[in-house]
Amino acid sequence: MTDTEIMKKGYNILIKEMGLTDAEKFISLVISDPGDYTKWRKNLFSDKSVSEMSFDAMNHRAKGTDPQK
Repeated sequence: MTDTEIMKKGYNILIKEMGLTDAEKFISLVISDPGDYTKWRKNLFSDKSVSEMSFDAMNHRAKGTDPQK
């Protein structure tokens, strides 16, 4: 995918999952945060293993809630 396609898809997923107002707020928070995104991302799921996250993702998709469908 091109950068534009990825951004469009990302925005659509955020809006679908969070609603327009909260999606805009999330984007604003990410843009304005001077912190290290990589460090933040690692800490975000620090309580879960890769296997647990994969299992959760597969269950989410199996339930038909995959935003890419």
